[in-house]
Amino acid sequence: MAMSPGTKQKIAIVLDMSKVIFHWGFIPAVLFLGFRKGADPGMPQLSIMNLLWQ
Repeated sequence: MAMSPGTKQKIAIVLDMSKVIFHWGFIPAVLFLGFRKGADPGMPQLSIMNLLWQ
């Protein structure tokens, strides 16, 4: 089953967009999930200022 050139182009665009979204969204997603979980018991509270000044 051969794909038409238009379909191949649309798939390439979707793959390129997903690569860009993953590239720029991975670190913010990890930081968001870390702040959402919170600090482990016995550790200081997480905040942006604590991360920047250490």
